[in-house]
Amino acid sequence: MPYRPRIPSPDRRTVLRGSLVATAALTLPVAGAAAPAFARSGRPDAAWGVQVGDVTSSSALVWVRSDRPARMVVETSATESFRRARTWHGPLLGAGTDFTGTTPLFGLPPGEQVHYRVTLAAPDDPRRTGEPVYGTFRTAPARRRDGVRFLWSGDIAGQGWGINPDIGGYRVYDEMRRLDPDFFLCSGDNIYADGVIEPSVTLPDGRVWHNVTTEEKAKVAETLAEYRGNFRYNLLDDNLRGFNAQVPSVIQWDDHEVRNNWYPGQILDDARYTEKNVDVLAARSMRAFGEYFPVSTLHGSAGGGNRVHRVVRHGPLLDLFVLDMRTFRNANSPGRQPDDATGILGAEQLAWLERELSKSRAVWKVIAADMPLGLVVSDGATDFEAVAQGDPGAPLGRELQMAALLRFIKHRGITGTVWLTADVHYTSAQHYAPERAAFKDFAPFWEFVTGPLAAGQFPSNALDGTFGPDQVFVQAPGRANVSPMETPALFGEVDIDGDSGELTVRLREQGGSVLFSKVLQPGRVGQ
Repeated sequence: MPYRPRIPSPDRRTVLRGSLVATAALTLPVAGAAAPAFARSGRPDAAWGVQVGDVTSSSALVWVRSDRPARMVVETSATESFRRARTWHGPLLGAGTDFTGTTPLFGLPPGEQVHYRVTLAAPDDPRRTGEPVYGTFRTAPARRRDGVRFLWSGDIAGQGWGINPDIGGYRVYDEMRRLDPDFFLCSGDNIYADGVIEPSVTLPDGRVWHNVTTEEKAKVAETLAEYRGNFRYNLLDDNLRGFNAQVPSVIQWDDHEVRNNWYPGQILDDARYTEKNVDVLAARSMRAFGEYFPVSTLHGSAGGGNRVHRVVRHGPLLDLFVLDMRTFRNANSPGRQPDDATGILGAEQLAWLERELSKSRAVWKVIAADMPLGLVVSDGATDFEAVAQGDPGAPLGRELQMAALLRFIKHRGITGTVWLTADVHYTSAQHYAPERAAFKDFAPFWEFVTGPLAAGQFPSNALDGTFGPDQVFVQAPGRANVSPMETPALFGEVDIDGDSGELTVRLREQGGSVLFSKVLQPGRVGQ
């Protein structure tokens, strides 16, 4: 299927000017400087921009942050003139949520461009308002023939590579914005709460990388305030705020939102931390995560309580199953246990996923996993961090849970499953097939890996033969922690054609190159 880029219309670019003007106070400082401070006036300021998350054919969740207590008001319209605008009265933003808040939108028209603006009003005087911040998004289509296109990646501000003004900050976000996707899936590691951002880093070739710095990024995050500051850090970047104003997001989390390779119940042996109980750290991070991202299941607009895993339904062509492979897992171990009811998802989340996959009538069921299935990701000398544990034989440890899921998908006749992930800081494509596998009771499927967006790149991981992966493409550096100044950022694109139902995956790098492309046919088993 030929690639037909969707070019933003002039009015869409125009509406973003309001957002960029409103965020001018956060323009990147000179290299190595501290993050800019706000100039407080008598009116609330939404200088952190806007975001929209978990968009469906009729609903969306709008996010904003104020610099002081304020009432959030959202207006939506079919045109950027905001004639016949609809007004949505949002919450009072205060210190209890770090002055962030969301407003759910319902009853939106399917498959349409929605223009919106967020205004912050003083709590004691609704006439005293700040400058509105503008954004736009498309609702999911109600008709199959409209098609769906989205991007995915992960891993931002990792390994000490933060916002570098010398290279224009996170420029990959501007490149992704210009591709004009329907939404962006972030596969986790939105922050590196355990990663310090130094003012400068000397590269192997002698060049110097300069970072924008903040107080909260000068140490590992432990307090709620420090986690909040980590989530605020990336919003200092102009490119990211411009991207958020145009492209809706679907956000999941992984380990670096809390601490590298963490699992529930872990007690840290790490001198950098005064708080050793990971459960305490994870609760603080989850609170900040919910404050800084428009995740429907963390804001009560989609039910289900305080959780990250959810289904985002994007019309008749796509259901997106967002997993949480962090919160409910068991302890990292050598992974050789012959019985493992908890696994990497937990029993309750596995039951939820099987139930929702059975209910899905979408042509494609994309499973957004924050960790890969067949790549061996170690945690120290003897333990393993992901599903695979390096033994190519019959399933053991966490592999038992994945085997049960894959068996369920096959026996229920569920077609159109595709796995997307990030995490390992390189890009690859794996095809899994029972004829190559030690475990054979499953239908063939594809897993695509990409990232990072703004972190170090690493050599490729070994493959585990339990589920028969064949790595048909891989691009990875030959040494660890290659900086974003030395190698382009990586992201993926999924394009579902409305007429044929074909799903095309493109593994891309910053600069416009498509590294690998694969076309999958709808309803076909064994491709």
